Amino acid sequence: MANPPQLTRFYAAPEDMNGLLFTFVLISMGVVATSAAIMIPLNGMVIRSRAQYNPKGLQLDSDEQPRTSSVITSSFAMLVRVRRIEGLSGVYKGLVPALLDMLITIFVGVLWSFLMRSGVSGGQDSPVHRVQNIMMLVSSVFNVLIHLPLMIIINRAVTTRHKLPYFNILYSLRVLFTPTERRRPWVLYQTPGIFASLVLQYAYFILHMKIRPRFLLQDLSGQLPREDFLLGLILFFAFTLASTPVLTPLQVIFLRLSLQRNDAAPESNGISLEEALEGGAAEAVEYFGTGENVISLKIDLEGEPYTGLIDCATKITKEEGWAALYRAWWWTMLTLLALS
Repeated sequence: MANPPQLTRFYAAPEDMNGLLFTFVLISMGVVATSAAIMIPLNGMVIRSRAQYNPKGLQLDSDEQPRTSSVITSSFAMLVRVRRIEGLSGVYKGLVPALLDMLITIFVGVLWSFLMRSGVSGGQDSPVHRVQNIMMLVSSVFNVLIHLPLMIIINRAVTTRHKLPYFNILYSLRVLFTPTERRRPWVLYQTPGIFASLVLQYAYFILHMKIRPRFLLQDLSGQLPREDFLLGLILFFAFTLASTPVLTPLQVIFLRLSLQRNDAAPESNGISLEEALEGGAAEAVEYFGTGENVISLKIDLEGEPYTGLIDCATKITKEEGWAALYRAWWWTMLTLLALS
């Protein structure tokens, strides 16, 4: 008598699942490491380019001249300058917070992509679509609250001329934050204009993500003719290009505001790093370079601090020209395309 046919297993054995999980973790770590090796230097290049203070005319009343830097008009020239003055460690400044920000961005991007696909498949009036909107709002609020102080850390770490150790977090925080900011971290959210600039960025980005499915996701099922899909693709790229001049100034403004340090006294907003350090801490700080800064910051040149979002945009335009608000616009465009 023939043996009965064996039923085929449609499930994976525990050891197979462990192997798949291990492989997935290794691949994810490889992707993150490769992305970090490429993106962190480029991101630092963009941050420095946008932070560079290039006033049309500069008059210093004091006899003491700050350490100067050349006027850099190209983002990639900035990267070459960083490599020459600060070396490879300067190119990868802000590595630790940048890795953390990258992981959060990946997580939020995957979550938003899942929510957008669920909303499209469920229809505008479906419970899935309503839950999608609620979850997107909750994730956006959470991301703003976490992202704001993290971006401040990254921006200050990249633009400072001080050497920050990778494993001495307390020392780095002492350099990057004033005593007031360390004792009362919530004052970071109260920096004039900074919270509004970040919220506006997220609000517009949500709008971008909400409009994107109307151009692309419905066509993935193959239900629309090829001509309609191509038209939707063209419209999507056109909308991305139109979003770039909206988001780029907001990113530049957020960066400039994030570099202003807050002290207990209202008139101390915008104080320099040396003024922000306590006691003899400034003497213990090690500097990059030997007398030449990579960039010049407004607060280091004793410029008048920005008092809000509109004031920041107005002063940048008046002092440096409107083009300063659109530095590294291509980075914003590529980011939108990548996240979409």
